[in-house]
Amino acid sequence: MEQFSYQIGVGEDEERLDIWLTAAVSGLSRSYIQKCIKDGQVSVNEKPAKAGYRLRVDDEVSFLIPEAAEPEVEAEDIPLTILYEDEDVLVIDKPKGMVVHPAPGHLSGTLVNAVLWHCKGQLSGINGVLRPGIVHRIDRDTTGSLIVCKNDTAHRAIAAQLKEHSLNRTYRAIVHGVLEAEEGTVEAPIGRDERDRKRMAVNEKNGKAAVTHYQVLQRFREYTYIECRLETGRTHQIRVHMTSIGHPLLGDEVYGARKTPFHLEGQTLHAHKLGFLHPRNGVYVEVEAPLPPYFTRLLQILQ
Repeated sequence: MEQFSYQIGVGEDEERLDIWLTAAVSGLSRSYIQKCIKDGQVSVNEKPAKAGYRLRVDDEVSFLIPEAAEPEVEAEDIPLTILYEDEDVLVIDKPKGMVVHPAPGHLSGTLVNAVLWHCKGQLSGINGVLRPGIVHRIDRDTTGSLIVCKNDTAHRAIAAQLKEHSLNRTYRAIVHGVLEAEEGTVEAPIGRDERDRKRMAVNEKNGKAAVTHYQVLQRFREYTYIECRLETGRTHQIRVHMTSIGHPLLGDEVYGARKTPFHLEGQTLHAHKLGFLHPRNGVYVEVEAPLPPYFTRLLQILQ
């Protein structure tokens, strides 16, 4: 079993134990954590605790996380939009609302379920049964290009390009406010928000290096249409970085504090281009995902 220990700090108190643990320990559902609490695997100040216990500053939370028994993920006949495919890699235009890989309590309807069907199970196994072929991911409400690897050799090659920041990834986004500069760079480390562990934030103390380049494509009265190029790939990087300079993404319900008059399902963010050196022959391949209909309609409204 894995031991998780944490001391509650200022701003984290008054929250229910089960809700706090769900945010603090990734990959576990609230119902599963509630079961672990009931089974006595969670203690506060070395004493058994209940799911509804309200945390206090300086509480010591300990969680004996059971060894995960990875569930079997089934192939599902879910339609996919294929942007590029050969014997080594597959690039998919992921729709809004689709989760990339399964997680406990959410084992169907994901992109992994779909590619298992499409590829007849021929996917790299480096990331285990829950993430076969998955080298990187994009958020549920982010659309656009995502690469899947069909074998371990391709997986290692693409993963190395990710690590070396040589994978070319550009995104399209609409942000609140009017950006004055034609282009710019946000270089700020990203880590867990120390006041809310469900969110990421610019974290100078515990964050990892993150760099986002942006360029203005079009200005509107209250919004700006931009292109972003990633040097690094931190969780929610573009969303956090643009919020940090006062221009959160339109529709972002997590990092955008401002209300919007438009009926949107999450942030207006689209993985537009994906460029990589082919793992078999080293030839540069670049794939472009067209803007989804909701995005083009929104641009027409703003004009």
